[in-house]
Amino acid sequence: MEKLNRKVFYLAGFDPRGVRYYYGLYREQVARYAALSGEDVTVSARRAGPASSAVWTVTNDAAGVETDYEFLRWEDLVAGKWIRSPLLLAWRSVGAFVGNLRFMQLVRMRRLRKGPVITILYPPILGTLIPLVYALVPALLLWIMLPFWAAAAIGVAVSAVTAGRRIRAMMIPWLLRFHAYHHRLAAQGPGPELDERLDLFARRIVETFGEPWDEILIITHSAGTIQAMSLLRRLLDLHGPRLPDNVTLVCMGQVVPVVGLRTDACWYHADLRALADKQFRYVDFSAPPDGAAYYNVNPLLLVADQYVARVDMLSPRFHIFYDPENRRHGYASKYEAHFDYLRVGDRISPVDFVSLTAGPRTIDESIALFRALP
Repeated sequence: MEKLNRKVFYLAGFDPRGVRYYYGLYREQVARYAALSGEDVTVSARRAGPASSAVWTVTNDAAGVETDYEFLRWEDLVAGKWIRSPLLLAWRSVGAFVGNLRFMQLVRMRRLRKGPVITILYPPILGTLIPLVYALVPALLLWIMLPFWAAAAIGVAVSAVTAGRRIRAMMIPWLLRFHAYHHRLAAQGPGPELDERLDLFARRIVETFGEPWDEILIITHSAGTIQAMSLLRRLLDLHGPRLPDNVTLVCMGQVVPVVGLRTDACWYHADLRALADKQFRYVDFSAPPDGAAYYNVNPLLLVADQYVARVDMLSPRFHIFYDPENRRHGYASKYEAHFDYLRVGDRISPVDFVSLTAGPRTIDESIALFRALP
C-alpha cells in the first residue's frame, strides 16, 4: 500500500484555551472516528514545534496514512486581549456596537446572510435587556410592599444572581469579547505582535512547500478564517503568485465579513484585494444554520469583482451525519454548534475534520465523494 503523507497546519479562532484544549478535542474526535470506521488511528504526544507551534503525529496504519499536525499558536495574544472585567467588557461592547453601526455594511451583510446580522446585534441588546428585566420585574412587584429604594436594591441583587446565568448560557459574554476584539482589529489593524506572529507562521509554512508531502492543508476555524486571509497574502508574497498544487487553504465556519465588510478596515481590504489575481486552492465549509458563519459567501469577492483561485464553497451538511435527537437547536446551543466543524457526527462524513486530517483520501477525493452523496 502506498503511504499518504499529509501535512496539516491548524489555526484556531479567538479562543484563549489554546493548544491544550484543541489537542484534547482532536484526540477525543479521533477516538470517535476510529470507533465508527474500524480504523486504528493513533495520536502521538504533542511536542514543541519550530515556530510558535505545537506538533503531533497522526498515524492511520490501516489506511496507510501519516499526518504531521502542526498547531499554530496565538492563544497568548488572544489571552492578552481577553476582557475579564465585566465593566470593561460592557464599555468595550458599547464601542463595538457603535462601531458596527457606523462602519459595518449591514445592508450588504443582510443580503449575503441574515443570521450574522442578528449575531452582531443581539449580544449587546440582550446583554442590556436581560439584567434590566431580571431587576425590574421583582423591583416592581416588591414596590407594592417596600420603599422604592429597597425594592430597587433587591431587584438589582436578584438580577446579579440570576441574569448572569442566563447570559452565560446564551454565550453572550463570549460574543461580546469577539465583537469588541474585531471592532478594534478592523479599526486599528493587527498591531505589531499579531503581524509578527503571522509573518512567523507564513515563513514556517513556506518552508514545507519544498518537502515531499502528498498534500498540505492549512485549516482555519471561526475567527481564524479572518487571520487566514492575511496569512494567505503573506504566503503569496513569500512564494510567488501561485501556491503549489498540493497546498489547500480550508476555512471552517468562515467569518471573514466581520472585518471584511467594515468600511474602516482599509488594511484588511488591501489583503483581500491582493488575493484577486493569485492562484491557489481554497475550500470553504460553512453551515447555513450556523448564525455566526457566512455560508456561501466567498471572501474573495468582498472587495473584488473576480478572482482566479480554485474555490469550493460547501455546506458540511451536518443534518445528514447527526441523528435528529443529537442536532443542536436554540440559541443556547449555537456556541457548541459552531464547533461541530471540528467534530465527528453520528456517521462519518468524507469531509469532517478527522476524515480530512487522518483519513485515507486527499481533500479533492474527499470532496468528490461528499458531492456524490444523495
